[in-house]
Amino acid sequence: MFKSRFGALWAGVGAVVVATVAAAPSVADTCAASTTCSTTVTFTVTAGPGLEITVPDGPISVGSGAPGSTISGQLGSVTVTDERAALTATWVAAVSATDFTTGGGTAAETVPDSEVNYWSGPATATTGTGTFVPGQANAASAVVLDQVRTAFSKTTGSGNNAATWNPTIVIDVPAQAVAGTYTGTVSHSVA
Repeated sequence: MFKSRFGALWAGVGAVVVATVAAAPSVADTCAASTTCSTTVTFTVTAGPGLEITVPDGPISVGSGAPGSTISGQLGSVTVTDERAALTATWVAAVSATDFTTGGGTAAETVPDSEVNYWSGPATATTGTGTFVPGQANAASAVVLDQVRTAFSKTTGSGNNAATWNPTIVIDVPAQAVAGTYTGTVSHSVA
């Protein structure tokens, strides 16, 4: 019985010693006089929510015109926000459109996406470093939205950044179009 109490006592002392050693704070470097004593310091840079694109709420009216005319108007601010804090912070924003229809959407009540044009224009605002490139710098370089097109891109740079532009939509109204309010979508994405 004496042995078991003595063994239990030493086991308890051992546990206290181990707990004390594990909880001891780290010791600073000690250096002799006239020498440099260094401490390693770290910090963490965290990434934000990632890569996002923001577009105007709809519906947006770009104007009105007669059959055979051209209707043109700005869509409103489109913004890419890149908070990935990436070493290579490049991205491409894409744009596409659907057909625009009114009434029952018959041929005479449809303006196909092949008659919908887009040009981004230059950036209205940017933040961060790198090269921001408009997809279409001016009206002369407008593209037809019958397929996915590049709206804007960032081709160099690192870290967080953002770009905003105000694209122009140009509709070539077919001569056979009927009167009505035509509705369709212009969609942006970024990757």
